[in-house]
Amino acid sequence: MIDPDLLEPLDLLELRGVSRDFGSFKAVDAVSLAVRAGTRHAVIGPNGAGKSTLFSLISGTLPATAGSLLLDGRDVTRLPVNRRVGLGIATTFQHSSLFMRETALENVLLAVVRRAGSGLGIGRPLRSRRTALARAHALLDQVGLPSRHDTPAAELSHGERRQLEVAVALATEPRLLLLDEPAAGMSPVETARLTEVVAALPGEVTVLLIEHDLDMVFELANVVTVMHLGRHLTTGSPAEVRASPEVQAAYLGTMEVTR
Repeated sequence: MIDPDLLEPLDLLELRGVSRDFGSFKAVDAVSLAVRAGTRHAVIGPNGAGKSTLFSLISGTLPATAGSLLLDGRDVTRLPVNRRVGLGIATTFQHSSLFMRETALENVLLAVVRRAGSGLGIGRPLRSRRTALARAHALLDQVGLPSRHDTPAAELSHGERRQLEVAVALATEPRLLLLDEPAAGMSPVETARLTEVVAALPGEVTVLLIEHDLDMVFELANVVTVMHLGRHLTTGSPAEVRASPEVQAAYLGTMEVTR
């Protein structure tokens, strides 16, 4: 009998020659990439490298001009966002999509209920309502907001809102969690807190993030992909990426990657 611990992890997400054109401009140019299940995989690159466009192609908010995307072997290239969410892709974006007047708990509870496909009205069984509420409370605790359940989203700090967005995404029970520049606008303390939250996510949640904060990337990721001018430049371990002459040339004059 084969020991499951000795099996190689499978590719959860595969991109095959994916492109996105805007007229004559190729924002993403024939990118092929595999994301192994259970990894913390970061996509980095200088401004204009095509990172955000690539994420939009994976999440489904933009259609690919060419190529194909496979989730766990299934072609999802033409599927809309809601179908991809149903298959296990969740995304947090640079710009908040929270309901600012509602409490943290209400934001997460709405996502829990949507995932369950049910409401919490009088007609629902009491057990279902209790289960949904317990799930929402547990998710807020999981992302480091144990004392903010009843706080309106508008009153949370920027860092706390990003933590709340992760909780909302986790409520959809994702297999693949896409984080689009999660540390943008954060203080070092807030970034460190969010890094801890993401690092502590269960192994069945694969994380793919784009981020400019390389300290966060190299602390969190075990696989790093570098993009440059819309193309895939290299993929490797953080140490391999730091030492790559190609990466140094792409970042020359932009930021330091050898620390």
